[in-house]
Amino acid sequence: MDITTVLTSPNPYRSRTLTVETDRESSVAYLRDARGAVRGAVWLANHRPAPDAADPARTDAGLPPVLPVNATARPAGTPPLDAAALSVLWFEEGDGVALFENGELLAVIPSWADMDRGMPGYARDAVGESPFAWSLAEAMEGLSTRVAEARAYWRWRETEGSWASFQQFVMGHLDGRVGPPGRYWEIGGGGLPVIGVTERPATAARDHAVLSTVGMSCQRMPGAELYDTACRVELAVATRRDPRVVTRMFAWLGRYPWRSVTWLGHGHTARWRADAFPMGLDYQGVLMLAEPLGFPDMSGFAFGGEPVRWLWLFPLTEAELRFTAEQGHEALAARLAVRHRC
Repeated sequence: MDITTVLTSPNPYRSRTLTVETDRESSVAYLRDARGAVRGAVWLANHRPAPDAADPARTDAGLPPVLPVNATARPAGTPPLDAAALSVLWFEEGDGVALFENGELLAVIPSWADMDRGMPGYARDAVGESPFAWSLAEAMEGLSTRVAEARAYWRWRETEGSWASFQQFVMGHLDGRVGPPGRYWEIGGGGLPVIGVTERPATAARDHAVLSTVGMSCQRMPGAELYDTACRVELAVATRRDPRVVTRMFAWLGRYPWRSVTWLGHGHTARWRADAFPMGLDYQGVLMLAEPLGFPDMSGFAFGGEPVRWLWLFPLTEAELRFTAEQGHEALAARLAVRHRC
């Protein structure tokens, strides 16, 4: 039987897409990456009476699963899903999603869903835990909070003046930490996340400029909540070079977490494509350090009830990238803090 796509919804960062598919026997939701690979999935409903046992031949044939009678709260089945009745709410990070039917929560595919590890999403009509769906009712204590937070975030984000207000708060914080602003560049290229770069010029007490992103911390980074790390960051560079050249480092890295569905943190490195690093051929990537010795204290700013961490970028040569991969960033950090005002 042919499979029909009922709904397609990309996330705000264009890095994940939710699709709802059916073959009239059952329906399933898939969370796919930008290349179309399935990153999460959940059964949604049977559209015929449930069998006594699952039929592995259906899934082997690439068809949506039909849950057995002991795994569904509606063993008689339900009518096919109506696209007009479905709506989608993406989590702030863009790596998880909630699906509604006529305003009622139908399913959630969280960021940690992984079919290969036997961790599907949560469905309203599922009972217990099966390979294709876990009970939504049994997980609502935690998931309802995430859904409410997502709804509040996007409601705020769609409010007129929300971005300008956030931008003003970040700029004001930097005024007190690294001095009055100079130039400002928009580097996002359209769409979300919106990213800018603010320049804090050299002063009589400082022979270098400080550049900082403005906008990364306006949305949590995907996956960061699963680790003991900051979920909101901004990037910074101290430089004696032309700030217009140095700013190019932020153009790719500033949007990287949401485009690649990952997070940036203390001690991480990033490698550019060959011959693409904006600081010249001597360097091939950067090391990110929080609170390096001798650099301004950027702490004290919070958004969404969470502290924002500034990660300072240090350009690395090919040899230094290899050294960091083999020995860890700690072995290089002290030397970099002294050497680099890039």
